[in-house]
Amino acid sequence: MKQKKYFIQDSPFIVPTDDGKTIKEHFGLASDGNADISIAHMIAPAGWSEPFQTPDFDEYTFVIRGKKQFIVDGDTVVLEAGQSIKIQKNTRVQYSNPFIEDCEYLAICLPAFSIDAVNREDA
Repeated sequence: MKQKKYFIQDSPFIVPTDDGKTIKEHFGLASDGNADISIAHMIAPAGWSEPFQTPDFDEYTFVIRGKKQFIVDGDTVVLEAGQSIKIQKNTRVQYSNPFIEDCEYLAICLPAFSIDAVNREDA
């Protein structure tokens, strides 16, 4: 019997949140146990923000719809649909959506996102 060399993810892990953000992890620690990479589809509602963090992983973000704000080592960066950014590990960053429409984006973390490696500051 031939073993498949691919896997179609059609039921991602839905990460429980209490801030209105939708997180669907397609690949990563929570969904398939992969510690090397995580890929998540996210929707950040208007007005959403997270505390500052200094992750132990590189994070790539691609904005599909809306805008997303990043404060990276004191610089404020706003990405719009079609733009992407890489934030290197061990960089202090805050993610937010202070705008009037939701922001839909993909987040890819290398190695995979974990709550222990994100190093969020107290709000």
